[in-house]
Amino acid sequence: MKLNELRDNPGATKKRKRVGRGPGSGMGKTAGRGIKGQKSRSGVAINGYEGGQMPLYQRLPKRGFNSRNRKSYAVVNLQLLQKFIDAKKIDAKKAITEDVLVESGLVRRKLDGVRILAKGEITSKITLEVTGASKAAIEAVEKAGGSLTVTTAAAAE
Repeated sequence: MKLNELRDNPGATKKRKRVGRGPGSGMGKTAGRGIKGQKSRSGVAINGYEGGQMPLYQRLPKRGFNSRNRKSYAVVNLQLLQKFIDAKKIDAKKAITEDVLVESGLVRRKLDGVRILAKGEITSKITLEVTGASKAAIEAVEKAGGSLTVTTAAAAE
């Protein structure tokens, strides 16, 4: 087989319908849009419009709300942290800060800070300094002989 012999499967591609190209094409003049009216004009998108009837998205009940100034944390689980320590990507002897986590590739972006969660186990004795941590994560790190410092008091729950 050569490059010039490569072909798509029959019926895999469909030719684009060229509308408004004369009466012989069967799609000339109004180009399948009918006569007059809002939808026959260009630049009209009526998403969710139901002809004057109350649209579905307005008929359904709404619940809850999203806070405008909510915080978004980069989440790190303990098992992942241990995996990176075992792979020698993070040095457990030095203090582990948020910047160290970003450099190692464990966290892509800090966002509003890094939050440690207790999924998995940690066996290394580490010193962590992060924006937030769950109570279970703090207990797990201290049980392994390390320490976990939450830098902003409001972030720890």
